[in-house]
Amino acid sequence: MSQSIVAVKDVSKTYRRDSLMIPVLQNISFQVPAGEFFGLMGPSGSGKTTLLNLIAGIDKPNAGSITVAGTEVTAMSESDLARWRADHVGFIFQFYNLIPVLTAYENVEMPLLLKRMSKGERRKHVEAALKIVGLEDRMSHLPRQLSGGEEQRVAIARAIVTDPTILVADEPTGDLDKHSAEQILTLLDRLNKEFQKTIIMVTHDPRAAEKAHTIRHLDKGELM
Repeated sequence: MSQSIVAVKDVSKTYRRDSLMIPVLQNISFQVPAGEFFGLMGPSGSGKTTLLNLIAGIDKPNAGSITVAGTEVTAMSESDLARWRADHVGFIFQFYNLIPVLTAYENVEMPLLLKRMSKGERRKHVEAALKIVGLEDRMSHLPRQLSGGEEQRVAIARAIVTDPTILVADEPTGDLDKHSAEQILTLLDRLNKEFQKTIIMVTHDPRAAEKAHTIRHLDKGELM
């Protein structure tokens, strides 16, 4: 087995609501090998998205540790985490999160604006990412001029443009019709196999889960 790129150890997460403490995750431990396509399934409210956000450094656990590519993200400051996420994590969301007034090209370029790159270097990266997702002929289109499947492909191009260590996908087919969903899953499968991208995907869709090499189930905050 490849060396683990993500190691989650004894992680628990609790949220406070007024005077109540609500447990969301309880003593979660698992590892994800480099180059894996890892699926997390479970009913709504089981803690899937919370766990994904912890791995991506968006949130912090109350207990336990998470290490990604040798860096313990749970021990980092907020400012260090922001820099780390920019370099190491590509995000794919259910509702695309594209900026409506920017073209496909400009949306994909956004993560690169945080890096020390010339305009020419940025163009090279953006065009390469859009070519991988099959949208090199749509780069001047606004999101409203694209189909849902095309918007999600732009979002995937934005996620891969920085060549991140891991891709985290939260219900990437949840807002798509069957045909578009299949195209997105085929693209994620290609990114994993051809480009050796490590993908951690949260889904409740059995068709999406079929693409994953490993599937773990969350139920009421516990890993089955």
